[in-house]
Amino acid sequence: MPVSQIKPNPKQPRQVFDEDALNELEHSIREFGLMQPIVVRELGTDEYELVMGERRLRASQLAELEAIPAIVRQTADEAMLRDALLENIHRVQLNPLEEAAAYQQLLDEFAVTHEELAGRIGRSRPVITNTIRLLKLPLAVQRRVAAGVLSAGHARALLSLEDADSQEELAARIVAEGMSVRATEEAVTLKKSEKPAKPKPAPRKPIQAPGLQELANRLSDRFDTRVKVDLGRRKGRITLEFGSVDDLERIVALMDENQAKQTRETD
Repeated sequence: MPVSQIKPNPKQPRQVFDEDALNELEHSIREFGLMQPIVVRELGTDEYELVMGERRLRASQLAELEAIPAIVRQTADEAMLRDALLENIHRVQLNPLEEAAAYQQLLDEFAVTHEELAGRIGRSRPVITNTIRLLKLPLAVQRRVAAGVLSAGHARALLSLEDADSQEELAARIVAEGMSVRATEEAVTLKKSEKPAKPKPAPRKPIQAPGLQELANRLSDRFDTRVKVDLGRRKGRITLEFGSVDDLERIVALMDENQAKQTRETD
């Protein structure tokens, strides 16, 4: 079949193609030809759409082949994504994020449960559910998973942390320190056991009673120093400032003088 007559699969779940692997496949095709046919479906006269074999088609185009072997299959629209997904899963070519996005797309298009989808593609329900959960990770962490810097095991461990900032912080540590999945799980457990610091109670604002400032001014004038009067909910406080020991003795002498005067007036 002429390569020019084949259109790519619009529902191809795989988004990242390893350039080195493509180049190796291209070299093999140039030397020995395409050993395994691609699978297409007929759209119209001399027009076909790819169902399976995206890498083989791309490598054949790089090798500048004019025609390649192909199997024409009658594939319905709703089966296109499923067939492309199954091929990539079995060939282990999807990264965890692409696989999660493909599962979610299948759920949306087929309107099925996780259990039903698992039965259709031959995977267990926990695998489907846990893989889709990777889409809940922060974008910064998802990029690391898509790039292969973080494994699916690392990503699933990070999902145990509820805070996105904590997930990103630990993801950076995993990359920097080369942490294993087991070490990551232990770090997550340790981080979850940490109790958040209790917020400091806000300082109580003094009660603004009428006449307090006037009283403070009178005392300041009487003792010739700065006086502050605070009134709390249960008790109050008078604070007098002094500049030196001599100044303190002066203030105390004024207090004694005032006390003696009040005693004489009482007598």
